[in-house]
Amino acid sequence: MERIKIIQQIAENAVVAVIRAESKEEAKKVVEAIKKGGIKIIEITMTVPGAVDIIKELSDAYNDDDVIIGAGTVFDPETARACILAGAKFIVSPSLNIETIKLCNRYRIPVMPGIMTVTEAIQALEYGVEILKLFPGNSFGPSIVSAFKGPLPQANFMPTGGVNLDNVKDWIKAGAIAVGIGSDLTKGARLGDFKLIEETASKFVEEVKKAKKNK
Repeated sequence: MERIKIIQQIAENAVVAVIRAESKEEAKKVVEAIKKGGIKIIEITMTVPGAVDIIKELSDAYNDDDVIIGAGTVFDPETARACILAGAKFIVSPSLNIETIKLCNRYRIPVMPGIMTVTEAIQALEYGVEILKLFPGNSFGPSIVSAFKGPLPQANFMPTGGVNLDNVKDWIKAGAIAVGIGSDLTKGARLGDFKLIEETASKFVEEVKKAKKNK
């Protein structure tokens, strides 16, 4: 039931914050700002120094009612297992790695592999993937969601890369179950402006709510 609950929460919240940072300290400040802004699904990428340790610290610090911590940029099952042991509630990958999917299925952890073709999408569905990460989204544009949903109406898509405040509503209206947002959300970190991150998170939450209401 835990796996189903996490998937439902991702679908309900519809915004996954993708965290890339220069240090553990910066990453934790970014997460706190995003949480204050109302985003509760948080993906710590493996490009962050000490990412697995951060996942462990955040998983210990927050309960699932506050935020749901997952791992991103996971290339292989070994990394996925380390993240799961550290407390990650979901796994996201930029590519389709069947062994990673099988590992996550074994431990009943939601996994969102990156796909770019209908062939990859079908293969992921055959291995039980509930949410497919469309990556990189800026190579496609929102119309790709409805294009995929033509032959695959049963599939759930989460575009990541190229999603911003100007087009997030278009992605949701096109049929995306959720969106992954990285640099457009966290750019304030480069300036040490964590209030800006909080405000940007709040704006994304509001735009997604409006888009879902007007679908």
